[in-house]
Amino acid sequence: MGSADIQGKLWGAAAEDWANYQEATSVPLWQDVLYAIRAGEGMKILDAGCGAGGACMEAAKLGCEVTGVDASALLLAIARQRLPQARFEQGDLESLPLGNEEFDGAIALNSVMYASDMEQAIKELARVTRLHKRVAIASWGKPEDCEMRDVFSRIVNILPSKPSGGGPFALSAPGVLPALIENSGLRFVEQGETRCDFSYPNIDICWRALSSAGSLQAAMNAVGETAVREKVEDTAKKYTDASGAITFRNTFIWVVGERV
Repeated sequence: MGSADIQGKLWGAAAEDWANYQEATSVPLWQDVLYAIRAGEGMKILDAGCGAGGACMEAAKLGCEVTGVDASALLLAIARQRLPQARFEQGDLESLPLGNEEFDGAIALNSVMYASDMEQAIKELARVTRLHKRVAIASWGKPEDCEMRDVFSRIVNILPSKPSGGGPFALSAPGVLPALIENSGLRFVEQGETRCDFSYPNIDICWRALSSAGSLQAAMNAVGETAVREKVEDTAKKYTDASGAITFRNTFIWVVGERV
């Protein structure tokens, strides 16, 4: 079984809040990774796990011909409104609804970690990418480099059972992402890291933004919205300034592989 059925429901539960308040916190990551795969004018680029199309919009600004795949029909509906000239498909990362060697580059930013079979998901990215072209995967950096760790740890402590697969930092240890790339049949090319600040003007927007993520939706399904919101709001106090604005400083890591 692939990941689309479960993840599509979770990430689509608050699609508008994700698109309006959370997705753009990843702009620096999108820009760094698109540069790393050498995205440019006329290139056909795939974003696997494209959400509401934010990274696709960045690729389009570079002159790319963009295709996005995501599990959530509601997020894809927003992506289509934002970028009507692009192609968007609903599907599994482990079984992409795309042909062989269609693309000049592919990205999967904070999406492969949610696949039920991560190696298979990356093999699919390799399959749809042309020979000698690049594939980039991104995930959370080390816990000590991500202030969101405090939110995650507080929530995990109230769950009846820990998330399967190791949670958000399952791929953050040195060497894990490069090994995953190579085990999936790509040649490791380079790696890097990008800081993305999660900044919100007040606690209400902070909650709407963070709770729109599929991981928090899963937690709310398990223990209820009130319990999860209490932990988020209590943790956010540490990161709130005198104006009431909240900022969590985070580092994301990314690796680039080449189809050989």
